[in-house]
Amino acid sequence: MNIYDYRKKVQGCWLGKNIGGTLGAPFEGYRGVCDLDFYTQDMSKGAEPNDDLDLQLIWLNAAEKLGRGLNSTILGDYWLTYVVGNWSEYGAGKNNMYNGIQPPISGWYNNHNRNSNGAFIRSEIWACLMPGHPELAVQYAYQDASVDHFGEGIYGEIFTAAVESAAFVESDRDKLIDIGLSYIPEDSDTARAVGIVRDCYKNGLDWKEARKKLLQSIPCAFGTIWEDKTNIPDPEIPAGTPGYDLPATIGIVVLAWIYGEGDFGKSICIAAGCYEDADCTSATLGAIMGIINGVEALPQRWVEPIGDEIKTISLNLAMETMKIINVPKTVTELTDRVCNIMPVFLSGFYDVMNGDIAMNSTDDLECKNKYRATFVPENFKDIFAGNTPTVTYENMFLRMLVHCKDGINVNENQVLGFELEALNLIPCQQWLNVRIFMPSEWECSVGREFAINLDQPHAGFGKEKVALEIIPHNITSAKTDIVIEISSVGKLGKMYIPLSLFRAPQEFRAIKDKT
Repeated sequence: MNIYDYRKKVQGCWLGKNIGGTLGAPFEGYRGVCDLDFYTQDMSKGAEPNDDLDLQLIWLNAAEKLGRGLNSTILGDYWLTYVVGNWSEYGAGKNNMYNGIQPPISGWYNNHNRNSNGAFIRSEIWACLMPGHPELAVQYAYQDASVDHFGEGIYGEIFTAAVESAAFVESDRDKLIDIGLSYIPEDSDTARAVGIVRDCYKNGLDWKEARKKLLQSIPCAFGTIWEDKTNIPDPEIPAGTPGYDLPATIGIVVLAWIYGEGDFGKSICIAAGCYEDADCTSATLGAIMGIINGVEALPQRWVEPIGDEIKTISLNLAMETMKIINVPKTVTELTDRVCNIMPVFLSGFYDVMNGDIAMNSTDDLECKNKYRATFVPENFKDIFAGNTPTVTYENMFLRMLVHCKDGINVNENQVLGFELEALNLIPCQQWLNVRIFMPSEWECSVGREFAINLDQPHAGFGKEKVALEIIPHNITSAKTDIVIEISSVGKLGKMYIPLSLFRAPQEFRAIKDKT
């Protein structure tokens, strides 16, 4: 793909996103179903502000400054500094990070909305920066989503990032859906939701019947946000568990895509007409179709009322006044800046002299094993193994994972289990020295200092796991910070992994009773 065709698809992505988000805004948070054929609000004011789009303007600033070095910790700091939205999972993730909790635990801990919709709506930036390379886009989508989501909430952004990245080179709807599914667990509710709507279409049900079957099979609570829960307007649709909204929402995106049968207006109108998280479903579908067809294929009747303007709702624009960040004001400016930074993320895939982007072939878009070394396969989905919150740190020679098997709540004299996993990233053996800094009264089953012999198997790199148990005594505060230090003999760099542990709620109650 040459840079000119790429730019048309990027612009189509952002303009489609803006159109869909504006169309669906009046229906967000309500339960119902209706037939739409155009915007329902006063369009003399132009596009609606939408966090689906404006959050990604901050990720653009991060990408321009730090490039491929972006990770969840950096994105978390951008959240805390530049995003003012504190609702639902955004607020839970920010509250955790303010208290020193690192991603992905920040997305998991005490977050009732961790399986909701705030992550999949911000996937387009990664797809546009890594077009035709979903295997790269999903890596950043995971880092992004894990700041304030977990489980299904993360699967949603990975699914949409893979679909959108692949859409730069593949236009077949069913193939794109299969590509998205290949990057998430087969037994997830998100995958099940997609399967339900595909079966409905195959069996001849209309889109309203498919919507009902989807929401009955995998209940969603998003459509009851603005309703009295004792008077839900559709008694055939259960309310669902609050915060468990992502699977059904992705199902609606796919439903509208399938039943829209390639027509842009029809597709986004079905998405919005399903209500629930209508601005997000129609905005994401608008972006997907904008990538597939390019900006020139977007119908003018949808484009003209929107114009080129971007409006924001969740950003700290005082930081822009002080010239610390630069927020794009138009779709054109956003498109230009994304196109300018894309070569940084596709280093090795972009021909600077000729302006050509080397895309994956259609056979290489699905999730497949990658080989870190001969006979050492790795798969992106390995990151979901065990469904355990895991903190990951990496340097040039070592990747360390801390699996929080028992969570991060501590009780007096009760065991808290962890597992350290060390992955060798260089083709030679390493001696690792590990030190755990924690209160002097606390115990660790393997001691405060121990060594790991990280070997080098024949034609591969080593991996070692160490199970450890921490036993807290004389807990004196609500929060205790511990630090794991890892050094490799003969290497200059050291790795420090911070963990914040919290006195369990029953311990708080006991102290209150005593005082």
